[in-house]
Amino acid sequence: MMLELATGTTTTTGAATRSAPADAAAELAVPSVARVLAGLGDASFKRDHGLRYAYVAGAMANGIASVELVEAMARGGMLGFFGAAGLSKDRVEAALNRLQTEIAGQPFGVNLIHSPNESSLEDAVARMFIQRGLRLIEASAYLRLTLPVVRFRVAGIHRDAAGRIIAPNRIVAKVSRVEVATQFFSPPPAEMLNELVRTGELTAEQATLAAQIPVAQDVTAEADSAGHTDNRPLVTLLPTLLALRDRLQAQFNYTEPLRVGAAGGLSTPSGLAAAFAMGAAYVVTGSVNQACVESGSSDVVRKMLAQAEQADTAMAPAADMFEMGVKLQVLKRGTMFPMRAAKLWELFRAYPSLDAIPETDRAQLEKQFFRATLAETWASTRDFWLQRDSAHVERAERDAKHKMALVFRSYLGLSSRWANAGEPSRVMDYQVWCGPAMGAFNEWTRGTFLAAPEYRRAETVALNLLYGAAQHLRAVALRLQAIPLSPPDTLCAPIEPERLHELVNAKPV
Repeated sequence: MMLELATGTTTTTGAATRSAPADAAAELAVPSVARVLAGLGDASFKRDHGLRYAYVAGAMANGIASVELVEAMARGGMLGFFGAAGLSKDRVEAALNRLQTEIAGQPFGVNLIHSPNESSLEDAVARMFIQRGLRLIEASAYLRLTLPVVRFRVAGIHRDAAGRIIAPNRIVAKVSRVEVATQFFSPPPAEMLNELVRTGELTAEQATLAAQIPVAQDVTAEADSAGHTDNRPLVTLLPTLLALRDRLQAQFNYTEPLRVGAAGGLSTPSGLAAAFAMGAAYVVTGSVNQACVESGSSDVVRKMLAQAEQADTAMAPAADMFEMGVKLQVLKRGTMFPMRAAKLWELFRAYPSLDAIPETDRAQLEKQFFRATLAETWASTRDFWLQRDSAHVERAERDAKHKMALVFRSYLGLSSRWANAGEPSRVMDYQVWCGPAMGAFNEWTRGTFLAAPEYRRAETVALNLLYGAAQHLRAVALRLQAIPLSPPDTLCAPIEPERLHELVNAKPV
């Protein structure tokens, strides 16, 4: 944003020659912070999703991105995604039912996660979304497109009276790799559309229309984030995906523009300002929302997160993609989960079965990890999978390696649930998804009311980040024009809720 001055002459590039005193700030016709705030992000993104702000609370699995968090975002003019990953279809449907009732007509979405080890669950959840009339999902952790995510996108596609292609369902795809972004920014694969025609879920005419739209109009560049991440730096990933956006927009000549958002490490006003300055259509936050009172986590975890510093994270094996060696980013301060999860992966790689594990290691697992014998742990794991997907039990009974994976995955899965429930006997086993953004947020809020976990409300945090980003960008623009700034112009400290709402609702000038 280039600011023009009320005094002096203005060049064609917007630069100005001031004839007024340099410190006569009152005489300068510069946008207010409120006006900069209103202009943050892509206007079409806000319009298409019915938002006041281009701000998204991304999904965090196991309901950590709770219905309460999603409702708070919607009521604040922002977008939230319910964290459906890791939950049963029934629990996801119950959450969707509440959201469709409590915030009907307001913006919200639900997460659909790539589940290579539970493809039937991914399919069932995606079909339920279509049946329930959900119009927006956040697709995450995808290594490649799947039929369920394509089915959701193209369901109900048609032409309106003016001949325009209307796809009622939208996808915001969270990616960290160019090859995956390319798939989402491209039209659905012909073989998948043909399969939907073959099964009667699309007509041939609808398939023709679907071949003219992207699988996702919105793709989020997920940098170094909590949970599933490739630890990519945002300053390299975002420009790469912006360039990809431009190439594919030109290649496919879509009638609606492709958009790229930014995620990963965003937890301070200057961080959000940098993302918007680089061209992000919207920003997505994660770790900071888990630390808010509306999240589906526990008070003890919120206190742990409030103490985290930027170096207090580690990579650990992921429960949902354990056998593939996929890792996710977690908190290491105050918990032994990263080390214990790494031990499970080490044993899985070294031995062909549970029976082959050396006695010393077996004793450690039974005493410290499972607090039960491996036989007892398998029995409870078996009961779980008989209810969830019996095919895994059938495979495990003929494949000792898969049996070992299921037993180890039971610890990884329960560790997240213990954290969410605040189970006091399992604090050292808490799996808390966390990126370096949490430490940066704690540093920014140090000594302010937002330092205390009980005052971290999602809307207050979001508006402080957005207002601070607007304040930061305005200060940068003024500084680039050699306009002296007073300390209040550069201060982006957290603001108490009552005063904050006055500022964000001020008339833009």
